[in-house]
Amino acid sequence: MLDKENENIIKIAKEASPAVVSIVVTKDMPKVEGFYQMPYQGKKLMVPKIKKGEKESVKVGGGSGFLVSDDGVILTNSHVVHDPKADYTVVMDHEEEGQKHKVEVVARDPIHDIAICKMKGKDLPHLELGDSADIDLGQFVVAVGNALGEFSNTVSLGIISGLSRFIQAQPGGESRHAERLRGLIQTDAAINPGNSGGPLIDMNGKVIGINTAVVYGAQNIGFSIPINQAKKDIEDVKEYGRVRLPFLGVRYLILDENAKKQNNLPVDHGALIMREQLGDTAVVPGSSADKAGLKEYDIILEVEGKKITAKTTIQDVIQEHEIGDKVDMKILRKNKEHSVQVKLEEKKQ
Repeated sequence: MLDKENENIIKIAKEASPAVVSIVVTKDMPKVEGFYQMPYQGKKLMVPKIKKGEKESVKVGGGSGFLVSDDGVILTNSHVVHDPKADYTVVMDHEEEGQKHKVEVVARDPIHDIAICKMKGKDLPHLELGDSADIDLGQFVVAVGNALGEFSNTVSLGIISGLSRFIQAQPGGESRHAERLRGLIQTDAAINPGNSGGPLIDMNGKVIGINTAVVYGAQNIGFSIPINQAKKDIEDVKEYGRVRLPFLGVRYLILDENAKKQNNLPVDHGALIMREQLGDTAVVPGSSADKAGLKEYDIILEVEGKKITAKTTIQDVIQEHEIGDKVDMKILRKNKEHSVQVKLEEKKQ
């Protein structure tokens, strides 16, 4: 690599590092005052001895984030700050060791794995947001983050190795369901556990993505959320005080050949509207789906002309639309096809 390019990368790293923060996640947990041994199947297990009635603040996780304004607005991943019962603080690399700042989670966009946070301050170092619609395969990028939760402001260099990628990522927390993330930027710049929420920066020093996931077992493959989605979320928060997401309002089972055979169904694709468990509702009362007349056991075959399958779910198509859009659906009800138009409304927080 030419000296001039090296100098540019060094400049980007120096300018970006002060704006990249480490996010520390803590919770009040029962205080452990020691351990005792308990016999179990011929072995001795070490069991924590809990001090009754006392709790202590314990670090339970962490990640990365970056400042996008001089008054303390921070972007990170939704899965980094997913727990409403946890406390969040940030550590800035350029400050004295041990100095922490309390952070408020302003809004979460779990569909796109984005969170907007806020810390107190003024004249803070921050990064400029670029345009993720104007990027090319092969262009150089720099990833910055808190690698492995320990090594703050680790910088790695790579290229954009893929665009519009789809992955199934397992989120943190208590959710049993994997997150479906679409339209991602693929890069070979090293993204390690703990880098989640850090910026992906182009050679002009502007953020084009939020680092979100790594593929375990694979080499040199990481993914970032295009920054244009985060820019939209920030505008929503400025205008409405929250992230606004279009919402259909149905629970469903994606059908395939196996589901068709097992349940003696007439089709091998589509989404069968049904409740997941006793006490659930298949169609959320008052939702867009409810107002359009969708019913339990309807099968949604197509949305906006797109066939619904495991690779193209209802949520995937809905994400491409805005609140207020009208979407056309083809449904199967009692073995007869019907056309239905649904006006998308905002998902209630």
